[in-house]
This record gives sequence, C-alpha cells and structure tokens, in this order.
Amino acid sequence: MRSFLKPLLAIAAMALGMTAVVPMPAWALVELNVNKGNVEPLPIAITDFQGGDALGAQISEIVTADLKRSGLFAPIDKSAFIEKITNPDAAPRFDDWKVINAQALVTGSVSKEADGRIRAQYRLWDTFAGQQMAGEQFFANDANQRRVAHIIADAIYERLTGEKGYFDTRVVFIDESGAKNARKKRLAIMDQDGANVRYLSNGKSIVLTPRFSPNRQEITYMSYESGQPRVYLLQIETGQRELVGNFPGMTFAPRFSPDGQKVIMSLLRDDGNSNIFAMDLRSRSTTRLTNSAAIDTSPSYSPDGSKVVFTSDRGGRAQIYVMGADGSGQTRISFGDGVYSTPVWSPRGDLIAFTKQTGGEFQIGVMKTDGSGERILSSGFQQEGPTWAPNGRVLMFFRDSAGGPKLISVDLTGRNEQSIPTANFASDPAWSPLLE
Repeated sequence: MRSFLKPLLAIAAMALGMTAVVPMPAWALVELNVNKGNVEPLPIAITDFQGGDALGAQISEIVTADLKRSGLFAPIDKSAFIEKITNPDAAPRFDDWKVINAQALVTGSVSKEADGRIRAQYRLWDTFAGQQMAGEQFFANDANQRRVAHIIADAIYERLTGEKGYFDTRVVFIDESGAKNARKKRLAIMDQDGANVRYLSNGKSIVLTPRFSPNRQEITYMSYESGQPRVYLLQIETGQRELVGNFPGMTFAPRFSPDGQKVIMSLLRDDGNSNIFAMDLRSRSTTRLTNSAAIDTSPSYSPDGSKVVFTSDRGGRAQIYVMGADGSGQTRISFGDGVYSTPVWSPRGDLIAFTKQTGGEFQIGVMKTDGSGERILSSGFQQEGPTWAPNGRVLMFFRDSAGGPKLISVDLTGRNEQSIPTANFASDPAWSPLLE
C-alpha cells in the first residue's frame, strides 16, 4: 500500500456510499486493447473535481495531462460538456455524455479534512453502458497533492487497459546548464511529467548514468569528484551516500540487479579492455562475468535476474549480446547494420531497448530478447540512452538539439513522441518503479 494514502474500499459503487448499480456483463464495459498494433485513442471526459477551490481543477488537469500524454486517451475539451457536474456522488446524465462521444467519464471531488489532510475521490463511468466502473478515495497531506492526481490517472489507466499505469513515478537525470564548453552537470530528480524538480548534487563534480534501484528509493551513479570515475549509492530521501568501491581503472554504466542486492558495471583495466563485473552490495565481493580482449559494457539484467544483456565489439563493431547472470552462454543477438549501444531489458521481460547508430543518425529501437523483430521507434541527430517506464509500454531517452540535450518519451508504436519539459538541458534519464 502506498504509505501516505489510505484508499477506502474501491471498485464497487456502494463502496463509496452510492446506491449499487446492477452489474452489467463484462463485455458491455468500455476497454482498450493495448496489444493491438494501432490503438485508436479512447474519447474520455474528465470533469473538474468539485470543492477544494483551485485544487479540484488542478487535480483534473494533471489527470487529463497524464492520460493524454500516454497516447491511449483523447480527453474531450471541457467546452463541449453539456452536463455540469455538481454532485459527483450522483449518477451523471449518460445521454449528455454519449452525444459528445465520451465513452468514459471521470468525476470527482476534493475536500479538506479537520486534521488538515486532503481527501480526493474519483469515479469512473462507462457512459454507453450507464455504469460506474471504478471509484476510490484517498487521503494525503499538502505535499502529495500532485501524487494523488497521478495515482488516480494510474487507476483509470489500469481499469481501462488492464495494465498498470506509470504516472506515479519519478525520473532521475542529469541537469545540464551553462556554456557548452563549461557545462555544469547536476544530479536531479523530478516527477515523470517534469514537475517537482529537486537537485541531488551541487554540480561541483561531473555526474553520469544515474540508475534506480528496482525496490528502493535509491540510485547508483558515477561521479568524477575524486578525479576518477567512482560508483556511488545515494538514498534519495535521506541524502545518505556511500562509495560502492574503489576499483582500479575506469568504471562505467553501473546498474542494479532486480532484487537490488547487486550492482553490475563495466570496469576498464590497464590493458585497455573493459569487462563486466557484478558486485554483491552486502559482502562487497566482486565477480567477473566477461573476459574478452574487447570492450564489453552497458550491462542490464533481465527482470528475473537470470540473464544480462550487454554490448561488445568483440566481433569488430559494437553489437548486443546476452549471457547468463553468471557470465555463461555469451551469445550475440543483434546482426543489423550499424553500431548498437545502451541496451536495457524491458520490465515486462519481452523486449530489449537499444541505441543504434547507422547512416549518420541515431535511432532508439526495441527487439525481442533473441534479437528478432527489431523495430525503430525514433530517429534523429545524437539521441541515446533509453529507459523504460515500469509498465514496459513507454521509453524515455535524450536527444541533442538546439545547443544541448532534451528528454523525450516515445511509446512502443513509435507514433506518440513527447518532449519532457525541463528548466535546463537534460540527459541520462532513468525511470523509477511505481512509488510506494
């Protein structure tokens, strides 16, 4: 359960004190099949939440923006609404919503409790079936008002698609400011929509490749503060930081194992070759996983921790390889033209995202875990570093343009590309798991 929220009984209409509606057959309820190749966005009406002055409208706006940005929903302009919702606990006039083709309707309210907490409540209606599909209410403090809206958007997304949402998440990234030849790089974190930016480092040293732990609000990253790249662990909420270890040579691309107990990374030795090592964070013991006379780098675990994907130029140019988590069975899986880099396993386990450089451009793509079914989702000048949303439906990466890098998201169709707003230039994004 999310720690700051107290969800009341949900889903059924009577759980929110309404007169229960006789259940309709499951086939009558509106839903989205996100596994189809081309999904037509679902028309949905999201009304301003009643009460709470401007807060009700703000929650509605955040929910609307989340759903619209997913590419799966087409929020209807409020100016087209016929019915003005005054009592979100009462059934709406469904005919008024059907006439504007709102296949789903969201109503809600927000109020202040005697103890100062915010109470937010929503209801999701199927307008054509004339039935409530879901409803919940949450309590939160003032600092978590935006999170309530993201959680409501996640609930609506899941009810209508059958898959987990990804809106109540954060992204850690490198904030870049200043002249290009003297760029100040700070470790930063924000909500997935670009709000609530907070800086985690002071910019006095270069920081690179932040990555989230899969089960804690902890990140691993590289810092040059000692003059050499070193891998650190940082507790986001407390600011507590520790050095993972002092390794000879250069250290690259640290990333957590799925259970959060190991960090896998690439270490450069004196012979000029880099190989992949895993470190147990409890014992601090290190295990070498590759031993080639080539550059092996950018390792990423599969969601079950049994395999690792990485890049190697052992075949003459950088390609994607997969091996067992113990280093066994190293197998090349990419055979396309160009150079492959930054592979990362999907949290669903079905795909591997990558950067590909070919024909003078950089591409963000995905392939199946055996290398088949390669698809390019985005092409452009100098773009790289894909990271997965926790539901495995959306990628974020960074693209260099107009003097510096910017964050971009794209879904698996490749047709829904979005720019993520940041105050400065931004690179190296890493998506968090759903917050608790």
